[in-house]
Amino acid sequence: MKYITLPDSVGQRRLSFYLAMEEFAARHLDEPELFFLWQVRPSVIFGRNQLLESEVNVDYCRQHGIEMYRRKSGGGCVYADEQNLMLSLITSSQDVGFAFQQFTGMVLLVLRRLGVEAVSTSHNDVLIGGRKVCGTACYHLPGRSVVHSTLLYDTCMEHMLNAITPGPEKLQQKGIQSVRQRITLLKDYVPQTLDEVKACIRQTLCKGERVLTSEEVAAIEQLEQTYLKEEFINLIP
Repeated sequence: MKYITLPDSVGQRRLSFYLAMEEFAARHLDEPELFFLWQVRPSVIFGRNQLLESEVNVDYCRQHGIEMYRRKSGGGCVYADEQNLMLSLITSSQDVGFAFQQFTGMVLLVLRRLGVEAVSTSHNDVLIGGRKVCGTACYHLPGRSVVHSTLLYDTCMEHMLNAITPGPEKLQQKGIQSVRQRITLLKDYVPQTLDEVKACIRQTLCKGERVLTSEEVAAIEQLEQTYLKEEFINLIP
């Protein structure tokens, strides 16, 4: 499996760029399996079948500069920032069960390499000590599957708990403490820094790399615009 690398001139981008990068790689790069890691500014990302206003605390996000994006895979709404990792796998498998199994197997392999005991669930989550550290989602393109996830190394818990909670009623129903009890942070189980974990993931899973050209980056930027259109973000499923 090859690792997709951006040119040195390309700095950190919005979350929408990396969604477009996944799709571009799936549609146009002639490799059976590709993988890359990415990090973003504080953002929420919600699934293709979700209503923005029902899943995201829009007022809180606007007040705190948290960006909001829709992805093309299903699943729930998640919060991401520079302290956690986003993982993307592009595979030739068109069987959703196999694609999920392959991806969670990769995450478990990395965690074992880091000395952490973890398990996967029937919902394609990865748990440490019974608490979620990684969730996954998937969608299909012709001849390809795109699987992506958020790996919680660390995060701003306040933003996570409030940005994806629509209002006081739902917050009261769930309870902040119950949310804390359902998730865990990888940093609490490993001595490695975030950069060291990133290096371990790449070394464990990938051989070789595929460096994108400036023309390919430009094509990704063009594709990114489809993710930024108001009619896509506010799509009624």
